[in-house]
Amino acid sequence: MTTDARSLNADLHSHSRYSDGRLTPAELVQRAHANGVELFALTDHDEVAGLDEAVAEAARVGLPFVPGVEVSVTWGAQTVHVVGLSIDYRNPELVAGLAETRGGRDRRAQAMSDSLALAGIPGAYEGALRHVGNPALVSRTHFARYLVERGVCRDVASVFRNYLVEGKPGYVPHSWARLENAITWIRGAGGIAVLAHPGRYPFGAATRRTLLEEFRAAGGRGIEVLSASHDEAESREFARHAVELGMLASRGSDFHAPAESRIDLGALPNLPAGVLPVWHDWPEAQRGFALRS
Repeated sequence: MTTDARSLNADLHSHSRYSDGRLTPAELVQRAHANGVELFALTDHDEVAGLDEAVAEAARVGLPFVPGVEVSVTWGAQTVHVVGLSIDYRNPELVAGLAETRGGRDRRAQAMSDSLALAGIPGAYEGALRHVGNPALVSRTHFARYLVERGVCRDVASVFRNYLVEGKPGYVPHSWARLENAITWIRGAGGIAVLAHPGRYPFGAATRRTLLEEFRAAGGRGIEVLSASHDEAESREFARHAVELGMLASRGSDFHAPAESRIDLGALPNLPAGVLPVWHDWPEAQRGFALRS
């Protein structure tokens, strides 16, 4: 690729109504295209059901697209996320693994509702369901939207400061997939495993490095260097880790909804100097650059 690959406006982390976003896959693709995104991925949580719609709409508007998914993983007693990019989303082992990971979400949601009821907020399960596009994927975000709707909190960000997190009403821990399994499913589907927004996890510097090293040893190849969850210093930190560990750098807004997301689709800066983008050898990236001419 003769053009500096880092300059591509790639957005490789986003969510539709098939997980905890507000837009349909087609609406998400349309927004990305309107915002100048040159390479796009839909990465719903533990779900690939929206990808057919996204692929079709991306082809219709001429937006280079790679199928993706975001797998929920338990590591170090915390939930972390692994993004799979350029996957065969019909791969039987991947589909089965995601179905297994989704299992138990409804029981967890009922327990979250019970906890909120004890805090004086009844009916949260039914309220959360009004915000769900996929009944198999009731999440904390759907509960947060209900709490905003009820006037319990001003916005989703304030919900996550006062509810649904460890030590607060509505928090229910859950055991997700193992890191090694998530990476195996992604690689088995021909994809590239990327550690999503590593700065978001409540780990110190040494534990972050351990996570990255274990991720690489298990077959993970990329780090999400640029994310709405990262400040400038964290982006530099993870760029340094990518270079030192010989890993690829990714970029994604983690967009969920126009009024909720910290940053819009396509609005992230270029990757820092010195990193090798995850898309450096993708034909879809070449098509993205061709859009400029």
